[in-house]
Amino acid sequence: MAQVHGSGDYLAKMDADRDGRVSLAEYQDWLSYAFDGMDRDHDGVLSADEQPGGKGPPITRAAHRGQLAMRFRKQDANHDGYLDATELAAPPR
Repeated sequence: MAQVHGSGDYLAKMDADRDGRVSLAEYQDWLSYAFDGMDRDHDGVLSADEQPGGKGPPITRAAHRGQLAMRFRKQDANHDGYLDATELAAPPR
């Protein structure tokens, strides 16, 4: 992943279709890189030994994407279904 320095950089990296905003799918796809990197056996589930600290309940990729969807909705301040650079820069409420 390329290093980013500000919300404009995040927008540019996440915005796969280059429409100037980030959809839920683009957000989930971009932020799933960590899950995908930890899922060493590529079974779509992070087992305890694949998680930081080597412990915790199993986490499915679907559950992870669900958590990202909740965070996306919190960041979508104007509730238009997309994130702009300002919303990306703001912490989720």
